[in-house]
Amino acid sequence: MAEQLDLNLLRVFDALMDTRSVTAAAARLHLSTPATSRALGRLRRSMNDQILVRAGRGLVPTPFAQRSAARVKALLEEASGLRADPAGNDPAAWQRTFAIRVNDGLTPVLAPRLTRLVTAEAPQVRLRFVAQNSKEADPLRDGSLDLDVGVAGPPPPDVHAEPLFADHFVALVAADSDLGRAPHLTIDELCAHPHISASRRGLARGPLDEALHRLGRARTVSAVVPSYAVAVLMALEENVICLVPLLLAQHLVERHAPFRWHTIPLDLPSAHVELRWHHRLDADPASRWLRAKVRAAVEPLVTPGAGG
Repeated sequence: MAEQLDLNLLRVFDALMDTRSVTAAAARLHLSTPATSRALGRLRRSMNDQILVRAGRGLVPTPFAQRSAARVKALLEEASGLRADPAGNDPAAWQRTFAIRVNDGLTPVLAPRLTRLVTAEAPQVRLRFVAQNSKEADPLRDGSLDLDVGVAGPPPPDVHAEPLFADHFVALVAADSDLGRAPHLTIDELCAHPHISASRRGLARGPLDEALHRLGRARTVSAVVPSYAVAVLMALEENVICLVPLLLAQHLVERHAPFRWHTIPLDLPSAHVELRWHHRLDADPASRWLRAKVRAAVEPLVTPGAGG
C-alpha cells in the first residue's frame, strides 16, 4: 500500500528538486544522506514515480516531478504561513536569502545600492544575484527566483510586472583615446571605428545596425563577447566603441573609471526595464519589502544626467 504523504516528505521532495542531489538535499535539510535516501524511496512509493533518475554522474527529475515541483513549493509556503513567524514583520530578525535575476549591464549599478539598503535594515538577509542566462518565467514559478529585473516581452498571466525605468544605449569609449577627447560622436566616427558587442546570445547586429542601414551606412563589429563586464574592459583599448546602457556608463564615470560616454546621433529604441515576481509572492510581507527596496535603489538613478 502506498505511504501517506506528509509535509516532511514534501520538504524532502522540494529540496531534491532544487538541488538534484541526495547529498546536497540532506545538507540543506540537516539530515543524514542515508535518511534522505530512504525518504526518496518513500516518496517514490507515495507518488508512484521515480522522482529522480540517474543521468551520467547526476540525477534529473522525471516529467511528473518537474510538473509537481511548483505545486509542492506553493503547498509548503502555504503551510508555513499557517504558523506564527517568530521573526514577524521585523526585517532585522529575518534570516533568509533572496534570489534576484538581473541583466549584467544593470548588476554593477543596482547590486551595490540594493545591498546597502537591505543590509541597513536586515543585516542577516543575503541577496543572491543570478545571471540572466534566459528570460523564462519558470524560475519565478518554481521558487528558484524571488525577483526578475530586466527587459522582457509580455509577462505570462501568473507573473506580475511593474515598470521600473526606461534606459537607452550610449557609446562608451576610453577617456584617453581620440574618441574620448572628442566633443561628441559623429555618424562617420561610429562607422569608422571598431565596435565590441556584448550579447549573451552571440549577436553582432542590433537596432544601431538597422538605423545605420536606413542611412546606407554600416559599422564594423570586431568582437562579440558574452557580457558587459568583458565588453567594458575591451573598451579601454584605443578608439574602440562599446554600446552600453546609460545607467552603466554613468556609474563607471561617476566612480572615476577611465571612460567617457557619448550620445549616439541616431534615434534608437529605449530599453524598458521591469520588476517581475510570481503572483504567489504578491502579498508576502518579505517579498513586498524587497520590492520596495528595489524601487528605492532605482529611484535616484532614473533622473537623466548630463553627458559623460
